[in-house]
Amino acid sequence: MGACLSRNPNKRQGDDKDKQIAQEEDTKTKNPESKVAKSKGKSNGAVPLGKLTKFGYSTNFDEKYQKGKLLGHGQFGYTYAATDIVTKEKVAVKIIEKKKMLLPIAVEDVKREVKIMKALSGHENVVQFYDAFEDDDHVYIVMELCEGGELLDRILAKKDKRYSEKDAAKVVRQMLNVAARCHLNGIVHRDLKPENFLFKERSEDSPLKATDFGLSDYITPGKRFTDVVGSAYYVAPEVLRRRSGPQSDAWSIGVITYILLCGRRPFWDKTEDGIFKEVLKKKPDFREKPWPSISPSAKDFVKKLLIKDPRARLTAAQALSHPWVREGGDARDIPLDISVLSNMRKFVKYSRLKQIALKALASTLNQEEISHLRDQFDAIDMDKNGTITLEEIRQVLSI
Repeated sequence: MGACLSRNPNKRQGDDKDKQIAQEEDTKTKNPESKVAKSKGKSNGAVPLGKLTKFGYSTNFDEKYQKGKLLGHGQFGYTYAATDIVTKEKVAVKIIEKKKMLLPIAVEDVKREVKIMKALSGHENVVQFYDAFEDDDHVYIVMELCEGGELLDRILAKKDKRYSEKDAAKVVRQMLNVAARCHLNGIVHRDLKPENFLFKERSEDSPLKATDFGLSDYITPGKRFTDVVGSAYYVAPEVLRRRSGPQSDAWSIGVITYILLCGRRPFWDKTEDGIFKEVLKKKPDFREKPWPSISPSAKDFVKKLLIKDPRARLTAAQALSHPWVREGGDARDIPLDISVLSNMRKFVKYSRLKQIALKALASTLNQEEISHLRDQFDAIDMDKNGTITLEEIRQVLSI
């Protein structure tokens, strides 16, 4: 829960020549639901590349599935419930509009997302990929339907209010399993956060499933990403320093674990830049209530995932062996302090309100207004790096 980032919308791996990086600055953009994905917005009146692209997927979606209710939507598409016409199996389908794929990188983003979902399919804690389809206007990604709700909602819905370290360790273990499998396959998720984990069903023993691989990418050994993507509360220091790799996922799980144990974010400020400064400089607080009542093993686990230096941080695979997170390990099976659920409830409410406000604002803008905003962005973005700095705003206001 937190704004997606696109401070520098270019997606690259580090250690490349400066000239190549400079060229890519002008041509690539990432695809998060962010403030502005600048270079994707300009088609100069040309037909969007997505409309001209044949992805090689099956073209008979409507013959195989009956589309149902809307489950959610993002910047580039919608997710619906659907039913297999023959087997009657319920599935989820992500429908992406081809007309919004203006540039080659947008097309590659979709192809990569499908490829990654295929590679990870079969893991018990990853939403299962079933098939991909296309027609002249859309790409359809058919996947497992998860009806058990989001992670934090599930915790807050506990009727007896009994929520323990053991409960937290169980879900963290499943997150680490996902990250470890990703990294084993040369994949970095890059956007691990509570709302990207859903329970398969409402039963108590339902598995937790990782969803939304839209920002995920392949990485080769020794290489680093130099773009800034993810969600502000969960972004790792090395992401902000533009030299990130698989360890950024371990950091994000550390942030989630901190929230699961105390209900608060370890790094917070009113502004995105303020959050980034906290991530880079501040040490998480382990003194304020309820931390004194939380086990030393739990605190040790979180601290080892929130080490600023990724080289000293536990990997996802190493974290799975920590005594606190191991099945039958040190995690206490007694209810956490009542303040944890109270804090968590406030956090969820704040995040939902922010999401609603942002979506409401977006829905009030027509294409002409969006185009005008984009032109204003370009006018203020003096160094053309895809972001607007405080100094650039000051210069405009002083004119």
